[in-house]
Amino acid sequence: MTRRNDPRRNDPRRINSRRTNSRRTTAQVLFVVAGLLVVLGSFNASQVRAQDGQVPVDAADIQSVLDEQSEPESAPPSSPSGIDLLTLMTRGGGFMIPIGIMSLMVVTLAVERMLSLRSRKVIPRGLADDLEDLADPIDRFDPTVAYQSCLANPSPTARVVTAMLMRTGQPLSDVERAASEAIEREADRCAAPIRWLTLAAAATPLMGLLGTVWGMIVAFHESTSLTPDRSRSEQLSEGIYTALVTTLAGLIVAIPAAILALYLENRLAKLFHQVEQLAFDVAPGLRRYIARQRLDPDGALRPIDSPPPVAEVPQPPPPPRPSKARDNRGGAKAG
Repeated sequence: MTRRNDPRRNDPRRINSRRTNSRRTTAQVLFVVAGLLVVLGSFNASQVRAQDGQVPVDAADIQSVLDEQSEPESAPPSSPSGIDLLTLMTRGGGFMIPIGIMSLMVVTLAVERMLSLRSRKVIPRGLADDLEDLADPIDRFDPTVAYQSCLANPSPTARVVTAMLMRTGQPLSDVERAASEAIEREADRCAAPIRWLTLAAAATPLMGLLGTVWGMIVAFHESTSLTPDRSRSEQLSEGIYTALVTTLAGLIVAIPAAILALYLENRLAKLFHQVEQLAFDVAPGLRRYIARQRLDPDGALRPIDSPPPVAEVPQPPPPPRPSKARDNRGGAKAG
């Protein structure tokens, strides 16, 4: 039997075995070749690094470099610029004009009331001392001396005491009522400028709010017609912070005005409480003149039944008499 006709040659198991062996051999050869290539490549790379003098770089260094390149470069933080209050006020527009006028009015009225509501202006020390001396003892109170002292020290207190003295001879209730009415009149006259301070404290914030609303309307209107190269957020931010200037100015004027108005009102009330106390301390001194004597406008005491003095009315000069020569001419013409 020849080798060609050997039945084991065509056995499928032997054929598969031969194929497996050939594949295994091919894989081993490829593995060996790959190992040789890796060894040669690492050898060449080490030679190149040795020639260039470079240090080998590991994977961690490469990753850190890549992370740094991927992150955007952050600009150094810029310090915020300071706000120039005077320049900012000038950007408030036309609404700053009435607020400025109100501020001048507040300063003027505050200074004027501070000077007018001093204790020695409302209650002069000389008048207070004279009234205290006349009221000690109260039974010897002299209205004529008190009246002359009031004329020598013109003031709200003098006017109140004068109104009482003009009721000399009347019941004590009428005298006290006259004093109360005079105190109310004088207090109202002194409080009139303070009401303007209260008005400024209430109206100035509304002026500032009006300017802010108008400025925001203008800012939003301008943002609707922006060119593509301008940012709407930046435009709105600039317009809004400029519009808020008027509200800031209104509050700057209103807060001191409210504080000054309250302080001056309390000061006025305190002073007129002292005036009221002084007047009602003097009023009992007029009790002994009830239905007996009264005080004339000239400061003299007269019996209550006597008629008031009549002021002499100046008589007009007599008309000039015609001269004798004029009479002769007239007579000649008549003849």
